[in-house]
Amino acid sequence: MEMTSLKTILQNSGIAGCGGAGFPAYAKLSDKIDTVILNCAECEPLFKLHRQLLEANAEEIIATMDMLCTAMHAERFIVAVKGAYKKTVDAANAAIKDYARGSVCLLEEVYPAGDEVITVYEATGRIVPAGGIPAMVGCVVYNVETVLNIHRAIEEDKAVTHKYVTVAGEVKNPATYRVPIGMRYDELVALCGGVTVEEPVYFAGGPMTGKIAAASDVVTKTTNGILIMPQNHYIIQKRMQKTKVSIARTMSTCCQCRGCTDLCPRNLLGHPITPSDFMRAASNSDVRQTEAVLGALYCSQCGLCEMYSCIQGLNPRSLLSEAKMSFAKQGIRPIVVENNDSAKPERPYRKVPMRRLIARLNLEKYDVAAPVKTEEIQPAQVKLQLSQHIGKPATAIVKKGDKVQAGQLLAEAAKDALSLPVHASIDGEVIKVTDTAIVLKGTKK
Repeated sequence: MEMTSLKTILQNSGIAGCGGAGFPAYAKLSDKIDTVILNCAECEPLFKLHRQLLEANAEEIIATMDMLCTAMHAERFIVAVKGAYKKTVDAANAAIKDYARGSVCLLEEVYPAGDEVITVYEATGRIVPAGGIPAMVGCVVYNVETVLNIHRAIEEDKAVTHKYVTVAGEVKNPATYRVPIGMRYDELVALCGGVTVEEPVYFAGGPMTGKIAAASDVVTKTTNGILIMPQNHYIIQKRMQKTKVSIARTMSTCCQCRGCTDLCPRNLLGHPITPSDFMRAASNSDVRQTEAVLGALYCSQCGLCEMYSCIQGLNPRSLLSEAKMSFAKQGIRPIVVENNDSAKPERPYRKVPMRRLIARLNLEKYDVAAPVKTEEIQPAQVKLQLSQHIGKPATAIVKKGDKVQAGQLLAEAAKDALSLPVHASIDGEVIKVTDTAIVLKGTKK
């Protein structure tokens, strides 16, 4: 397929990256790419979504990877998957035999293997410049569900209306469901038999990078998982700490052991971020340490420094995040910095095993199977956010009272800007339209 046509299909279908920030898939297509990478690293603890999808849909996903190579005139595609996912590896190897330019790269079971900058390095040996993107080194990275959505858009003319979501933690029956976008979190949790603790805390995303959410929050194109946790759990307590308290604790207890820097995945690739120097500046309220403070711009927010590395239990990631957001509000963006051609020599010895991370976070009891459920889910109501991706929000083209069908266009992408449309995820009636969302009441079946 020709690349211009493919871009149109991907944008019109509303395909965003199915995790992380939700970068529009069409905007990643480029004739400067020589390597297309499928990211099946399953970065976060407890999540099993991408390995499950690749195992079950290997033929379709591998064929789509080859098609993406053709469209971008790329030389090869690489399936980057952890060797520990043996059934998934077997399925990928079986499907890839028919494609000469495809190969499988086995990743270690370490964190954060799913960070696309890390994935690019592990799969190709290339280092993405600090503040840059994989395309700068000839690579493009898509995760498994995104490629599956691309397949469905091309072969079945289907827009993105559903999302696979893993529900884990304190629920009776952890599972992965394919649900309509816009479905409430508590309705999804109910499908798993409900919660098993009093006063549960909803946690959107993984233990390392997720955030505390509300039961009334809704599934979007980037919702990979929902964790239900007790209020006294470590990951909840860490997220609840206030910035002022974090700074005060840093000023009183940071011992400058450099543990946060020694294990920082981006620092080990030569990126100009040194968390320990940032913490020194924070503990002394010294903004004159410009290089250390600006290093926050290059933080990937993986959370390793805060959730694993710091022996004092301080919050480097949270403080780096605050600084990063402050810079963004001021219009300060990271400058692309070329790195050395090789990672730091100590990097191989400073990787964090996933099993040790799970034990450190006291998550072992929650690391159980979350099988994919195939039943069709039909919520009574959905709330479709107009911004589920990086870029400008979509603009609603429906009004209250309109009858709609699943897959129907409800909001157009912003013109001449990075943007994606929004489609109905259920049959029903529009009961509310605001500047940020469209609410549908489902048709009873």
